[in-house]
Amino acid sequence: MKSYSRLWLLLAISFILFFVYSMCGPISVCGFEIRTNKLSQSIIAQVDTNLIKVRDDIPEKVVPKFPVPVDTAKKIILFVGDSMLDGLYPRLAAYAKENGHEMYAVIWYSSSTERWGKKHRLTEYINSLNPNYIFVCLGSNELIVKDIKEKRTKYVKSILAEIDTIPFVWIGPPNWKEDTGINEMLAENLPEGTFFVSNGMKFDRKKDGAHPTRESAAKWMDSVVRWMPEHCLHPIVLNKPEADKARAKRVFVHQPGEE
Repeated sequence: MKSYSRLWLLLAISFILFFVYSMCGPISVCGFEIRTNKLSQSIIAQVDTNLIKVRDDIPEKVVPKFPVPVDTAKKIILFVGDSMLDGLYPRLAAYAKENGHEMYAVIWYSSSTERWGKKHRLTEYINSLNPNYIFVCLGSNELIVKDIKEKRTKYVKSILAEIDTIPFVWIGPPNWKEDTGINEMLAENLPEGTFFVSNGMKFDRKKDGAHPTRESAAKWMDSVVRWMPEHCLHPIVLNKPEADKARAKRVFVHQPGEE
């Protein structure tokens, strides 16, 4: 039994020495050289490489440098949103006409980011009209939605996926009361330079207390245009028109109950 115990002890010591020294480098024992275990080196090298890859894969947030050069090309502009477009689009149409752009408007009354995000109506208009610039005005019907980040973020992302690479500006709602997070949620999800914050501006309102008057809405649109050269990610030529308003190339209207 003692001979077996000694044998097992010698084997264990030999194995430990072999493993340790194979990790550290070649050694000589009784005139024989024990070389480093290439398999262990391979494993260690692979682990290190993987760690480096993980670190390299962490994306850095790209912050654009403003002002961005103005795109001087003529545009096909698509302006979509809720009833706030009633006051906004005639003024934007005047800018479009003055600067050689073509503009279409899509008004979906009582709509929200949820409605647009679910129904993918924007994709239909993009496919049919082929716009190369988009204005969006949504959020007015979502000022007091509870837990709005949890309920609406996915729809904002859906709308952004439909817009894809087309340059755009999102005009935030003209708050007439404190919201429950719609502006914060939009700011968190929209790329820098694409979100015009309307909250905090002063408006003359219609009798409903929510919609700006036509004159006030026109000034609202003027404010968006003045903001664009210095702060917009994709500014375009929008010189101030002599006319107060104009007609869009075509206006599409959808009612609240439409699917």
